[in-house]
Amino acid sequence: MPTKLASLSKLATKPPVFEHIMVEPSESFLWRCDDYPWERNVWNYHPEYEIHLIRNASGVALVGDHIGHFGPGHLTVVGSGLPHDWVTVVAPGTRILQRDIVLQFDPERIRSAASVLPELAQVDAFLKRGLRGLSFHGETQRVAAGMLEEMGRMSALARLSHFLRLLHLLSVSEDYEILSSETFTPNLDVSALATIQRALGFIHQNFNREIALSDIAAMFGMSETAFSRFFKKNTGNTFTEHVTILRVAEACKLLSDTTTAITDICFEVGYSNISNFNRKFKERRGMTPSRYRELARRRTRSRLAV
Repeated sequence: MPTKLASLSKLATKPPVFEHIMVEPSESFLWRCDDYPWERNVWNYHPEYEIHLIRNASGVALVGDHIGHFGPGHLTVVGSGLPHDWVTVVAPGTRILQRDIVLQFDPERIRSAASVLPELAQVDAFLKRGLRGLSFHGETQRVAAGMLEEMGRMSALARLSHFLRLLHLLSVSEDYEILSSETFTPNLDVSALATIQRALGFIHQNFNREIALSDIAAMFGMSETAFSRFFKKNTGNTFTEHVTILRVAEACKLLSDTTTAITDICFEVGYSNISNFNRKFKERRGMTPSRYRELARRRTRSRLAV
């Protein structure tokens, strides 16, 4: 084990990978359940806060300069820009199903909302503590883990209400340990971060038109192959996957919020033919655009009837 801890300590001195997190337009935060390992289980960081529950495994937690053991039920909060990883040793080809529940949210959304909902200002002290990483234990850990599990069966306003209850629980709890030292300074690859943020900004502004991979690679002085590897490493998605995610997310918003014809939405989000649009939409959402619109309208009628 000392040798293993030494190698993990060495890992924590390497520049972490920037993770680009995409939240659906209809949601305030991201909730997901992950198998282990998968390609994003790396030493990484992101601007969003992360609430991380280990469901069914043990291993070594890396949070900032903290290295410690974890087991089932381990609950951690990681603040903006704080590198982190949870490492479980598995045999080659082995996968631990649904090891992690991950909740990620933008702290600036909470702070902005506090301007109109002043009760949310109570969370600010918790957010400041979270910048160094927090591990919760005792009754708080037990209740919070249950709330995270329950969120997977919820949607829309019910899930948001549960999220706010979870923030309240964590913000008033004293059952926590601060993980990373006050003097810890992450070894971030500033150059790579600046490049990927410029690339993401350009793609976001132009996803609804044809973007040639060769053109965007040339913007950064890279070959198509080099840019593809760089993009995949720093976002977790291929360039094509990322464009598809943006297009389908925008289509969902238009299907829910407007009466625009589906054929027009197809062209508006960047597709040149309806069959390709329908296929990509179904791959991402598990249903056709017309079915998505039908369900969105049904949910709207239900809310109005309450």
